[in-house]
Amino acid sequence: MAKTAPWSEPFTRFAAVLREAEATGMRDPNAMVLSTVDGEGHPDSRVVLLKGQDEVGFVFYTNLESAKGAQIAAHPEVCLTLYWRELEKQIRIQGTAQEVTAEEADAYFASRPRGSQVGAWASQQSRPLESRAHFLAALAKVEAKYLGRKVPRPPHWSGFRVEPRRFEFWHAQPFRLHFRTVYSRRGEEWGVTELYP
Repeated sequence: MAKTAPWSEPFTRFAAVLREAEATGMRDPNAMVLSTVDGEGHPDSRVVLLKGQDEVGFVFYTNLESAKGAQIAAHPEVCLTLYWRELEKQIRIQGTAQEVTAEEADAYFASRPRGSQVGAWASQQSRPLESRAHFLAALAKVEAKYLGRKVPRPPHWSGFRVEPRRFEFWHAQPFRLHFRTVYSRRGEEWGVTELYP
């Protein structure tokens, strides 16, 4: 049965939990599991970093030609999961991924360390690698090409914003009597439902 919760909408609650995680000093409190579906309908998951949150959704960046990029292009429904052991809290977010604007991708790419920028050009992400030496040679070639110059964003590198339709907030309690709260989008509003542990 739906009822009123202390937080009437999930975005502010998410931001509060993330700040709480950041305050612990843990490494990568913005790490999240991104789950997608491949061409055969099989689930696929990996850890990515949350790089932005706004009133629309949650942003991460990647090579668009990677496995996750191709899977999102074919099936944009995804799930994000963030778990903080130190807080004994977890948040799951289900929603639709859409590519960010070129301006957003350019701005974030420009903020990355130069080594990461060079790597974005040299790495054929998710594809078979002939040898580590082959990859290092590709890195050196890109570095030489842009020696003394700004490294532009590759056309195959961008980001996705996941627009949520459902959140689940989980907070561990003794004897596995956990708190679980679901926020489901209902038009412009959010319905709030408490779940059994």
